Amino acid sequence: MKVGIIGLGRMGEGMSRRMMKAGIETWGYRRNYAKAEEAFEKGYVSGIATDLENLVKIVHHVDGQVGKCPGIFQLVIPAELVEDTLNELLPLLGDGDIIIDHGNSNFKDSRRRAERLSKYGIQYIDCGTSGGVYGLERGYCLMVGGASGAVSACAPIFRALAPGIASAPRTDPYTNATSAEYGWLHCGGPGAGHFVKMVHNGVEYGIMQAYAEGFNILHHGNLGSQYVKEGDAEIAPMENPADYQYDIDTVEVAELWRRGSVVGSWLLDLTADVLRHDPKLSKFDGGVSDSGEGRWTLHAAVDLGVPTPVISAALFERFNSRRLGEFGNKILNGMRYMFGGHNVR
Repeated sequence: MKVGIIGLGRMGEGMSRRMMKAGIETWGYRRNYAKAEEAFEKGYVSGIATDLENLVKIVHHVDGQVGKCPGIFQLVIPAELVEDTLNELLPLLGDGDIIIDHGNSNFKDSRRRAERLSKYGIQYIDCGTSGGVYGLERGYCLMVGGASGAVSACAPIFRALAPGIASAPRTDPYTNATSAEYGWLHCGGPGAGHFVKMVHNGVEYGIMQAYAEGFNILHHGNLGSQYVKEGDAEIAPMENPADYQYDIDTVEVAELWRRGSVVGSWLLDLTADVLRHDPKLSKFDGGVSDSGEGRWTLHAAVDLGVPTPVISAALFERFNSRRLGEFGNKILNGMRYMFGGHNVR
């Protein structure tokens, strides 16, 4: 089996290495050809192409067969580059070719792209891919959308990339294992994979925010020892400062919660690692980005009339972390100052 990989960043390289280990021939393309050469020299891909046209020709050629053979092309690029890349690829592809989009594209865009490409006999698979830079070692969780025939043709790829059945205890060891237990699932027709991945990332927002808020409370658990009663009408007084005089070691709490606690998770493992190496988190500025999936999850929730208060709050807190609420807060300062002479805090 031979595939073309467009995008050889850390994730693309990791995916290629897993597929090569499973016996799949991987040919890569990256606009920065020097970086592509580095990947080839390190043995991360079977070969590299100079441009997209060259890549398509290589993948379409099969030794011992006459004429062009259908190919599989995997996009491991940012969502904002997918449309332009497809426009470049379209004149080069034809009937029977398959494109797998491993990025975080909006599921609505994936549905539209699948419909557009199907008119040319090209199958478009949206594959929400979770695992990031750790996927090479741990495997990738794959949420797949597209036509059944195309998904079946790509099953060897998904099996190579997925973590495998040993990655988690089986919930029912007495039944035949499904593909989900191996770490990949055909979620439905075009767009279904990216729809599930979108919600997956929305859930991720909520979990991460809960950890962040919890550790922040612990971090400030000793504020009572610093409290000075000033009789200040601007700030509600701390009712009993003696209640909050705990110097909590958040590094050790993170380690503790990883062992036997119901809140243990891989995200907590990563948090513990960060705190262990940088307890004051000095390398971070506190501004948290959002790549779109949280917003799309809320859009879907509104369309469906489904309440999502936790995911909503987590997304808005990311906006707040980037000081996008600063002007509004100053408006509040101004109103309080004007109607009550309240000092700015």
